[in-house]
Amino acid sequence: MKESYVLALDQGTTSSRAILFNKSGLAIGQRQLPFRQIFPKPGWVEHDPEELWSSQLAAARGAIEAAQIESDQVDAIGIANQRETTLVWERATGRPVYNAIVWQCRRSSEICEELRALGLSDVVKAKTGLVLDPYFSGTKLMWLFDQVPGLRGRAERGEILFGTVDTWLIYRLTGEHLTDPTNASRTLLFNINTGAWDEELLKLFKIPAAVLPRVRPSSGLFGLTRKEFFGVEIPVTGCAGDQQAALFGQACFEPGASKNTYGTGCFTLMNTGKEAVASKHGLLTTVAWDLGSGYTYALEGSVFIAGAVIQWLRDQMGMLADAAESESLARSVEDSGEVFIVPAFVGLGAPYWDADARGTVVGITRGTTKAHFVRAALESIAYQSKDLLDAMEKDAGKQIPCIKADGGASANSFLMQFQSDILDRRVILPEVGETTALGAAYLAGLATGYWASLSEVEGNWRRRREFSPSMAGDRRACLLESWARAVGTARGHNKGAGG
Repeated sequence: MKESYVLALDQGTTSSRAILFNKSGLAIGQRQLPFRQIFPKPGWVEHDPEELWSSQLAAARGAIEAAQIESDQVDAIGIANQRETTLVWERATGRPVYNAIVWQCRRSSEICEELRALGLSDVVKAKTGLVLDPYFSGTKLMWLFDQVPGLRGRAERGEILFGTVDTWLIYRLTGEHLTDPTNASRTLLFNINTGAWDEELLKLFKIPAAVLPRVRPSSGLFGLTRKEFFGVEIPVTGCAGDQQAALFGQACFEPGASKNTYGTGCFTLMNTGKEAVASKHGLLTTVAWDLGSGYTYALEGSVFIAGAVIQWLRDQMGMLADAAESESLARSVEDSGEVFIVPAFVGLGAPYWDADARGTVVGITRGTTKAHFVRAALESIAYQSKDLLDAMEKDAGKQIPCIKADGGASANSFLMQFQSDILDRRVILPEVGETTALGAAYLAGLATGYWASLSEVEGNWRRRREFSPSMAGDRRACLLESWARAVGTARGHNKGAGG
């Protein structure tokens, strides 16, 4: 008997990654391929759907090759994906009719304003757990139907299919038009209380029901891959949006368990169990996963620009040769020299939801250096996460004792220590940092029996490193006050963080 493994496809915002995991939850082979970011106008972000697909397929084949195994040793495939990114394609040919509109894209801001003016915010929040913001798929889809000639008519005739990235990959791999509740719950069209596409919301958003994928549990059969891709048919049995997959991969199975993923954006999620907790502090209520026996829910806060601020310093500003250089530069100065960067390049997410906020730098003096600037950029990631955690603790009515951290920027130990200092909480890193891919693998492997139970999955989780707060309380308070003023400036007034 040959040993078997589970393949995770982690389709992110800037790259397609594939990782093979063994029973211990350890990676034995991986491949990562970047793809183009397309910026047609200020605030607009797109991807080429064919590039998403071809890079993900190449990454999957590359991971199998890197692990030096045969395709028939892959027990199952799990998918984790950038969420809210919106694709439409022809049912008959599978050809995309427009570029993928990325979650960061703000082109549907006016649509959101119109819907809010109609007084729809409360009904949308009650049904979906979300706020009316361009971040989510529903208003991006509305924009496509309004702007692409003839598209709405074709959709009404059943000629067009809609999906988020998971649906697009499942469709290309298996021919099935499916999604799971974690991704469906990010569209503004799915009722998280009833577990179904909501007829009232579809009417309000003018979305034909014929374009929507069927919703299957996050752990279960989505279809078999076509033989031409891997030489054998492999079952696709796991699917979750990347942040929910990371929560699962961090083994946050108990209510109150929380994680923060430091990627292009920054995402804090707290497991709330079988209860969909309505937020009063600007957070989202979302489906964490469905293992086939009812939903587990989560509270979520989203920072749109986290690791992306370091990419900006590298690519647009020329301040860094590579992202890893940011840590040594940040450590080369004692503090940020009273410089604060609010990276609201595409507005601000939770808890502000201010689409009109813009990137802002305050506190520059003649003595400001590149190192101060880089340090301020890294610190901005931690400050934004602190804003989320404060809101989460208010909604949950309890203090979060620690945060499990993952994602690319969690490798930056300066950032992790500063995060611990600003939160006044422990920050814990897992032994396996690729928790998003690992969560997708676990969802897939639980469906096939590769892993027998949640307790077996939990037994795989091990800590690699822990950061504990060491900053004086008065220093923390002073920094947070300055950060609040900087956020107020980014939002176009001087009323402070809550204004």
